[in-house]
Amino acid sequence: MLKLKSGLLLLLALGVLACASSAASGQASRAGWGPASLLRYANPLMGTGPLIDPKDIGYAAPQSWRGAWAGLVFPGSTLPNALVQLSPITEFSTGAGYDYADSVIYGFAHTNKGHWNLCHLPILPVSGEVPGAAEAAGAGYHSRFSHATESASPGYYGVTLADYQVDVKLTSTLRCGFHQYRYHRLAGRQIVFKLAKSNERVTNWQLKKAGAAAVQGFQETGQQTVYFYATLSEAMQALDVRGPGTKDGLAVLSLRDGSRKPVELKVGLSFVSVENARQNLAQEVGSRSFEQVRRQAANTWEALLSKVEVAGGTARQKEMFYSCLYRSFLWPALRSDTNGEYRDVKGNVVKAGFNYYTIPSLWDTYRNKDVLMSMLAPRVTTDVIKSLQDIGDKTGFIPTFFHGDHAASFIAGAYQRGLTDFDVRDVYRLLLRNANEAGGTRPYLTEYLQKGYVPTTEVPAPEVETQGSAGVSKTLEYAYDDYAVAQLAKALKDTANYRVLMARSKNYRNVFDPGTKFMRGRLADGTWVQHFNPQYPYYEYMYREANAWQVSFFAPHDMPGLVALYGGAQPFEAKLDSLFTVPWNPVYIARNVSGFIGQYCHGNQPDHETPFSYYFVGKPEKSQRRLDEIMAKFYGMGPSGYGFSGMDDAGEMSAWYVFSAAGLYPLSAADAHYLVTVPVFDEVRWQVDGGKALTVKKPTAGRNLNAIKVNGASNVGYFVPYALFRSGGRIEVITN
Repeated sequence: MLKLKSGLLLLLALGVLACASSAASGQASRAGWGPASLLRYANPLMGTGPLIDPKDIGYAAPQSWRGAWAGLVFPGSTLPNALVQLSPITEFSTGAGYDYADSVIYGFAHTNKGHWNLCHLPILPVSGEVPGAAEAAGAGYHSRFSHATESASPGYYGVTLADYQVDVKLTSTLRCGFHQYRYHRLAGRQIVFKLAKSNERVTNWQLKKAGAAAVQGFQETGQQTVYFYATLSEAMQALDVRGPGTKDGLAVLSLRDGSRKPVELKVGLSFVSVENARQNLAQEVGSRSFEQVRRQAANTWEALLSKVEVAGGTARQKEMFYSCLYRSFLWPALRSDTNGEYRDVKGNVVKAGFNYYTIPSLWDTYRNKDVLMSMLAPRVTTDVIKSLQDIGDKTGFIPTFFHGDHAASFIAGAYQRGLTDFDVRDVYRLLLRNANEAGGTRPYLTEYLQKGYVPTTEVPAPEVETQGSAGVSKTLEYAYDDYAVAQLAKALKDTANYRVLMARSKNYRNVFDPGTKFMRGRLADGTWVQHFNPQYPYYEYMYREANAWQVSFFAPHDMPGLVALYGGAQPFEAKLDSLFTVPWNPVYIARNVSGFIGQYCHGNQPDHETPFSYYFVGKPEKSQRRLDEIMAKFYGMGPSGYGFSGMDDAGEMSAWYVFSAAGLYPLSAADAHYLVTVPVFDEVRWQVDGGKALTVKKPTAGRNLNAIKVNGASNVGYFVPYALFRSGGRIEVITN
């Protein structure tokens, strides 16, 4: 084991471009921002394709599923970490509201994430007679479309609604959506507001006139209320509000017949008030044209994507790389307005000197995507930390997302990468509360502190959906979170807490069963769960969305210690080999556990660190073979070429690809160093804010890592420090 050492051109083509196949659609999605623009590689349709074939999924999915959860992303217009995501809806109550296999559009919604929520304020332009338009909640208002008329690029989406003969173009700012409709039928031109529909249960809504060519209102769900103010490029003829506030209602805005000019609809959003939505629209859009807004959106994305430039590789690899880089910067989402106001965790309207954001999808994204955000979007990251602190100051605890306490890793890592413009001592105080006080962020914390693990309650015949504490996963994650908080303690010279937390970071060992060589459920009395099948996946019984194989290599903060648990390098390597070779049993079906190499599952997050584990027995070449296999097999899948092996989960799946293809991976996100792998490209050039250019070069063609040089000198070990992104320089990855 080696010692570890720390001005753009106008659009070349504004018309509709064919995209029925993967290659054709990719070309359309990158409609012409010049030969030097990286936007030609970033394809927002990537990740929208469904997976149906059992060979891709790993099992035959029940027909009611419409296939496995693959990607679940939206292809519409947005800016990095924006409040607005303006995107087509082909089916409500689904992950992102869009599936590439669908052929009908029900509206264009203004918020999105890909987690069965949001999709607020759906709007659909229609014309002529509308069959079935009186159906509940506007279900009769929909249109067929063809991918041959669909185009998408960062900050833009376009499609033709075939049944209404309307060409739709969409672009956006941080807080506003901009629609442009060209009606080919000049009679019966209407715009339908489906305010009773979203991916959340709508409890109330309102729409009313705000002038001859303006409307305003809100949409309320059990989660939040979204306010809007919208202006039209021409006066409305009538506004028919049907069943205001009801679950079957909608509003139809009618325009006068005869005009051939494109209709432009500008929509400002706010989570605070209609007045704030109006101000957002005035400040971010105002009198600017559609093309001006679209060009600014493209420039914004170009500036972000150009922070990582690659040379070499195939066109497909570049498309995947920049599509994934693009998708890594869509969440968390902005929630404060241009005047600085936002609605806090208590529901109060407050004003602060920073931008307020949603909670990151920490269980999914702490391991890589949030690291990427801290590197390339430091101001956003700092404001996200301040947003978490704001919640913590008002509730007593820094929040988490779904499982674990991974704000600890996110914040500790960001701080060590030089993001210090926040009250770190107050945040540290709150993270210590998370780690030590029950009733907050960590369920079963009392048991964890008393026993050193979270107990499992024995169930004689557990099934995938058997409820439980997810005790094994919680123990592993809490131990890692303790390590993360310890790194802040060390940085702040809190020696006492550092020692306690570092001791607790070894708690992962308490759920390792030396008899079976698996992380295994443990009862309160210390004995092991008897009814144990390491191949069977659970949602929360012993494991969170995983089986024993998929969590048994998780100790990214102490990999040498984990190797020792297995009895040393040779048995650890043999167990790793088995992970990738013991076949998945196709009778074991869990919807968000899919995409297998043996027992390894790339379709969900819990084992995404595992392919790198061979490094810790001195076999980086074996890791590289698996990394190359994963990148080739699980990205761009299915008949459309747009499928991922599982949910993108707010950018985690995409960020995994970005780091792995670039040859640097943050194995422990709480630490400021990166594991060097063999990049897909001949050269990768990083330019972080305030730093000098760092170039990763692969001068030889092989895929087996032989040596690492940093600024011409041989590197000790496989890790390089984040400081290189600040100081700049050159990393050479020598292969054979």
